[in-house]
Amino acid sequence: MAQDRPPKVRLSDIEPNRRRGGDLRVLLSPRTVGSTTGFMGALTLLPGEFVAEHYHPYSEEFLYVVRGRMDVRVDGEYRQLAENEGLLVPIGVRHRVENNGTETSFAVFSLGPLASEPHLGHVDTEEVPHPEIAHQPISGRGETGK
Repeated sequence: MAQDRPPKVRLSDIEPNRRRGGDLRVLLSPRTVGSTTGFMGALTLLPGEFVAEHYHPYSEEFLYVVRGRMDVRVDGEYRQLAENEGLLVPIGVRHRVENNGTETSFAVFSLGPLASEPHLGHVDTEEVPHPEIAHQPISGRGETGK
């Protein structure tokens, strides 16, 4: 009996979501591949870009920097991630991801378990009234990661 082959998704085939800042693309999800326990995507941030602060009431978030570096504000405290470093953001914890460097950064992220309804999975705590604001350089932060 032949088994169905697992679906494959190409990053370039996914439209970017820029609503909260940066270039977010969810590759493997209930919508794209029928996953049932979580989803996985990629984040690209140009220098000065950020993803606005938010939290996930039902999911942990795993963030792994593949290229460049990112500063992640977790419950008000900055954690600097370099290439080949990862971070766990626990359920319900506010976080904001920034590229305060001079090079483009690229990370993969995964969230699980899934919320019971997609609209319950993400709670914004910082408004980005115009997407271009998320592309402006960040001020008031040093490069120390604190």
